[in-house]
Amino acid sequence: MNKKLLTSIIHGNSIVLPMYLLSKYKELKLELNEFIFLMYINTIGNKSSFDPSRYSKELNIDLNEILELVNSLTEKGFIKIDVFKNDKGIMEEVISIDDFYNKIEMNLIGESCDKEEEKKQDSSIYSYIEKQFARTLAPIDHDIILTWFESNFDEDLIKAAVDEAVQNGVSNLKYIDKILYAWSKKGIESVKDLEKSKNKKVSNKKEDEDIDLDIVDWDWLDDE
Repeated sequence: MNKKLLTSIIHGNSIVLPMYLLSKYKELKLELNEFIFLMYINTIGNKSSFDPSRYSKELNIDLNEILELVNSLTEKGFIKIDVFKNDKGIMEEVISIDDFYNKIEMNLIGESCDKEEEKKQDSSIYSYIEKQFARTLAPIDHDIILTWFESNFDEDLIKAAVDEAVQNGVSNLKYIDKILYAWSKKGIESVKDLEKSKNKKVSNKKEDEDIDLDIVDWDWLDDE
């Protein structure tokens, strides 16, 4: 199906294209021509009589390409060709896109769950900071926290930065912001990384304390 033909189909009045599906068809691992065909079947009616010749004529697409689309969408689990006996006792083929609807429903449920999980995560950070600061967060605080999520800072690392600020007697999110970005520059991306960094500092400090100061201060030029 060439691009020019796709454009004419999209801009025509024969197919309804829901905007949500148009923005999500790639996530469903559909090719654009497959998506257009599904929307065409949706428009003429789910479980309508299976008629490749009609599809070819109305979409102005070669019959072989129609059959290839049907085969591809069947293999991907988006459509089924069901056979049943009609009222006259004659066997009839119908095309069903119920599986396509099911995949959309699962996609929507997945998005909804992801958003709920994000809300829970965000809420836990907000409530944690408010508890540690013993005050309600201001709108500007919410904006700062949002930038942390956009920068993909680990939730536990954010809490560790909050604890660090509180231990230093500071209840300011800009201070926490500086802590997080300072850690980020040092390659600290998790609480585990933070613990390693602190242990390394303690080890280095201990080594410095163990150095013989007499040797350090020795004037080697006066050594005869």
